[in-house]
Amino acid sequence: MSKIVPNILVVDDSRAILIVMEAMLNELGVSETIVTCLSAKEALERVKVDINYFDTIFTDLNMPDMDGMELIRHLGALHYQGAIVIISEMEHKVINLAANLAKQHNAHLIGNITKPIQLSQVSALLTKVAQFNCHTLIREPAISKEELISALENDEITPFYQPKVNVNNNKIESVEVLARIVSNKDGSVISPNRFISLAEQHDLINQISFSLFKKATSDFNNIKTQLGNDFKLAFNLSSIQLDDLNCPNKLLLILEENKLTPSNIIIEITEQHALSSLTQLETLNRLRMHGFGLSLDDFGVGFTNMNQLKSLPFTEIKIDRSLISNIDTDLFSQVVVSSLINITSGEHLDLVAEGVERLEELAYLKHYRRNLAIQGFLFSCPKPKNEFICWAKDWIKADKSPS
Repeated sequence: MSKIVPNILVVDDSRAILIVMEAMLNELGVSETIVTCLSAKEALERVKVDINYFDTIFTDLNMPDMDGMELIRHLGALHYQGAIVIISEMEHKVINLAANLAKQHNAHLIGNITKPIQLSQVSALLTKVAQFNCHTLIREPAISKEELISALENDEITPFYQPKVNVNNNKIESVEVLARIVSNKDGSVISPNRFISLAEQHDLINQISFSLFKKATSDFNNIKTQLGNDFKLAFNLSSIQLDDLNCPNKLLLILEENKLTPSNIIIEITEQHALSSLTQLETLNRLRMHGFGLSLDDFGVGFTNMNQLKSLPFTEIKIDRSLISNIDTDLFSQVVVSSLINITSGEHLDLVAEGVERLEELAYLKHYRRNLAIQGFLFSCPKPKNEFICWAKDWIKADKSPS
């Protein structure tokens, strides 16, 4: 059985802390390999041997010679893609600044553990790490290039739908369209983590995206008619696709064929890869100029810091589920999300919490008392068209029923 966080590195100048952490990680049984280092310099040398080996690094902040923040800066410079967790008591302002500095150094800081270390804290953080790693680790083997080409040729790229529900009024505000490969032979379903990276690698991602866009926009009016409800469709584009300056025109042509307008559509851009080139920024701006909604997806796992949100033309921010998981008890996530909510409120940006799976998380998010959309298995997993329509009809009917 594979471990949820295969290889872990723990860095602390206290031998006692290293012993405690190793014992707890072994008790939780989540890792195949646990390496400990008494200094940040030693840890950095270990990481340099194979930058992709460690999935997670736990590090103290206050260490001699090289402290934890300096280690995080070096990890960013090395393009380390794993999750980073700080082992230290942190004040609200320190958490916020550390999270922002990590982003500016292209590092993924996702939480902190306070001393004395508790097993429950470590367990909760490892759950967040596993959720973060779903962006960077392939849990199932990727299909072959030949299988992907065959799926495209056989028109097996299929839209699945997952709602975003307003936390205050229970209305379905938008529906995200997610790619699946559904076999024409036996109906088996292949999830996107097995083919999206492959598609990007072999320059097939546009074929997948535009096939999905055509099918879902063709279905849109029928879905709206059956539900009697007004909502938007959300589609994912990678930053790689923004390098195509003709991308907005291609999307507009498909919308025109289906008698839709850009105002019906939200384009979700993942935050996993930095938006940096002038071409990407121009394409982003042109999409917004044409009237598309723009959503920054998976905020919290990538490199966009909060100040950049004020300059980029996004209309929606989606908080990654690694920041939502256990937010009811996680101070790090509470501070980062509170800061994000303050900024988005001032900038009139819509906000979506991804990956809500527990009632406690939902109850905590309701305390923010602002329009916040919720997306996650607590409400609905991604479903094919007919199953989604059945779910949505039941949801709307229950919402209209007297309490």
